[in-house]
This record gives sequence, structure tokens and C-alpha cells, in this order.
Amino acid sequence: MHDLSTDLLPLWRILDAATNRAAEGLRVAEDYVRFGLDDAHLTSQFKQLRHELTGLVARLEVARRHAARNTQLDVGTQETLASEANRRSLRDVFAAAAARAQQAIRSLEEYSKLFDAELSAQFEALRYRSYTLASATINTTESRRRLEDAQLCVLVDGANSLDEFTQRVEAICAAGAPLIQLRDKQLADVALLARARRLVEVAHRHGRLAIVNDRPDVAAAAQADGVHLGQDDLTVKDARQVLGPDALVGVSTHSLEQARTAVLDGASYIGVGPVFPSSTKPFEEFVGVELVGQVAAEIRLPAFAIGGVTRDRLAEIQQAGLDRVAVSGAVAAAVDPADEVRQLIAQLAGEATLR
Repeated sequence: MHDLSTDLLPLWRILDAATNRAAEGLRVAEDYVRFGLDDAHLTSQFKQLRHELTGLVARLEVARRHAARNTQLDVGTQETLASEANRRSLRDVFAAAAARAQQAIRSLEEYSKLFDAELSAQFEALRYRSYTLASATINTTESRRRLEDAQLCVLVDGANSLDEFTQRVEAICAAGAPLIQLRDKQLADVALLARARRLVEVAHRHGRLAIVNDRPDVAAAAQADGVHLGQDDLTVKDARQVLGPDALVGVSTHSLEQARTAVLDGASYIGVGPVFPSSTKPFEEFVGVELVGQVAAEIRLPAFAIGGVTRDRLAEIQQAGLDRVAVSGAVAAAVDPADEVRQLIAQLAGEATLR
């Protein structure tokens, strides 16, 4: 153990300053997710992190910290970079505050090694958690921006031929569907890739987003905008290893805990369901609108209600709090699929809250 007799005053000044910076940074970050995003889940996570920080620094004698404090003669108070006064958005304020907190926690971690290795390890764990929360917050912000106009996701299978598939996605894209997902578990890989490439070609020509279900490899080969994953598929992290950091990665969720986990894992959006019995995919259980309401009340990452969604059921979903839906059978079984897409878009836009 290092002899602290000559370093005692500087050490306590460092610990005091780092404690204040960490607490202030976390408070500013919490304010953003609470008031800027209105995200109850992330607010709870930041609040818990802040309270755990308070518990750890309580082990540093507050009397000594305050006695060592000398703000008037602190040489650092006169040094302010121009960049510190330049914030262009709430997101910028958050990012700066989160970085400030992380750096301060690292300082606490390093200097507490001089007298308490266990406390240092706890600061380290706290710092890593702060990275996860900051990343999830920035991801939620950016995902909301990218999917701001995407209230409808239309799921399509590969059809009987490439020509038939092309005609179908042309009609859906022309009708205004902002997000189209290719979901077909029967096609051979060669045929699936051909469909995915055609979807990307058509979707991008219309300014739409193209998603491939389950298969990051196919999505990458087709240069799709992203992939949608089930609970038993690859993780979000693994999918990004294949697709890169800019890809949209959606995750199916069937409980509030799964939705919370998807946020922290860095998903771009979540599917919430199955809400109702579906004509295109069998399910043993249905979460109903109760889960829709729970997610809407707590999470601001874009969330699409899925499973048996039709125009007749939109009002029930919207009343529960979500204005984004994913549909399959409602469009596939329609006499005029393009008109069904237009009707769904119009109805969703009528009472939009974009939660």
C-alpha cells in the first residue's frame, strides 16, 4: 500500500472533485432521458446508477473531502475550452455530460486504488455500466430520428416467383410503406438472397427501408438497411459484427423484461407481440394490448405492435399507447394490398403520438 502521508491533501482534493463531476454528469444525463426522451426505463437506470455512486462515495470520508476543497485557488476553474460552451442540441448536452461522468468515475477508480482495491473495482463496474446506458441513450435518440416517419412495417414472404415478389413489393413501396421486411423461412438461401436484393433495389428506389428477417448474412450480402431478430436468433452485438454499426437491428420482444433488455443491448427498434392471433404465424400465447401499454409507458425506443394487427384493431393498439405496427396478413390477404397499405398509413397518422 502506498504511503499517503505526503499525498493526503492532493488525494482528497482529487477524490472530491471527481465525486462532484461524476454526480453532476449523471444528473444532467438523467435529466435528458427523463425530460428530453420521456423514457421511464432509462430514467430508472440512470437514477439507480446515480444512487449507487452515492453509496460508493459515502465510503470516502465527506469531512475530509470538504476540508480539502479549495475552489477559489483551484487552477482548473480558470481554464475553459471554447468547445465546452458549444452545444447544438439536447443530445450534445447529454453526450458531454455522460462523458464527463465516465471520466470522473475513472478518476475515482484509479485514485481509490491507493487505499481500497475493492472500492476501485466497484467504481470500475459502475463505469462500465455507464457506458452501456450512454450507448443505449444515444441509440434510442438516433433510432427515433431514423424511424421518425416509420409507423408501418409490412412483412412480406418470397412469393411464388421473383417476378411475383417484385410486383408485390413495388405496389407496397409505391403505396407508401416506409419499412418492408422480408420474412420467408422456406426459401433456399440462393432464392432468399435474390429476393432480398430485389427488395433493396425496389425499396431504395422509392426511398423506403429494407429489412431481412433472421439472417444478418443475407442482409449484409443484399446491402439491406438491417435485420430483424427473434429471441432465439443471434444477439444484437453479433448482428452488428456482420452488418456494421449503422445497420438497423430490430428485436422481437414478448415481455417487458425482454423489451428493457433490447434497449440496453442496442436494438434499433423492437417488435412487441404477438398481440392478437395471426393468420400468417402460429403462436401458443398472446401478450395482448397489456404488454403494448407497458412498453408504451416505459420505453421510447421505436416499438411496433405485431401479431394479428388489422385496421379494425389499430384503435385498440393506439389507445394502449403505440402508433407503430407491423402487419403481414392484413396486407397479404387484402383484395388490393396497396390500398390496404394506404388505409393503414392514413389511420395510423390520424392519432399519431410516435411513442
